[in-house]
Amino acid sequence: MLTHKAIWRGIDLLAERNRLSASGLAKRAGLDPTTFNKSKRVTKQGKPRWPSTESLSKILEATTTSMADFVSLLEDGAGSATAPARRIRCLSLTQMEREAGAFDAAGFPQPGPWEDIEFPGISDDSAYAIELDRDVIPPVLRAGDMLIVSPKSSVRRNDRVLVRHKDGQVELGVLLRRTAQRISLGHLAQAGEERTLDAGDVAWLARVLWISQ
Repeated sequence: MLTHKAIWRGIDLLAERNRLSASGLAKRAGLDPTTFNKSKRVTKQGKPRWPSTESLSKILEATTTSMADFVSLLEDGAGSATAPARRIRCLSLTQMEREAGAFDAAGFPQPGPWEDIEFPGISDDSAYAIELDRDVIPPVLRAGDMLIVSPKSSVRRNDRVLVRHKDGQVELGVLLRRTAQRISLGHLAQAGEERTLDAGDVAWLARVLWISQ
């Protein structure tokens, strides 16, 4: 069940994941900077005040976070937006394309040129980070952004995914359909655009949990 405390904790952790304060998150979404102030989370009478659905929608759009990802954040938040960071493996996008041996046939990390980074609130022990060292889909994905990828998470329709082709090419998109023969991807930034891949050309795909900008 979604509680008042969990919703506000989720907002705080979403801000933290994007290296923002709650005020910075509000400003990025085009909201008043005080929208998520702690003083506004209860009324003067001490009653819980909930964030509006409009403000939630705007921060999810501003951070390219799906509602499913936000809900999973509430579940994985370990009870606190200030939960200690844990180390996860990190690779640049260029290294990922060049180092075929850094992943096994199912897309799980293998020993290789990985570095460790600190990232808060990740409970998935298979998750890793891909640092973009060039603009990929501006203005949504630029050099310096970080993708948090989970190879063991189940992938559902409308999830953001990272796809590795058998020739080493990597691309990102939104999973629209998947059959034994075809994989259809939507564009991360432009609704209505669709690309169809031959499943036989794809080595693996994995769910993108977060895009940290």
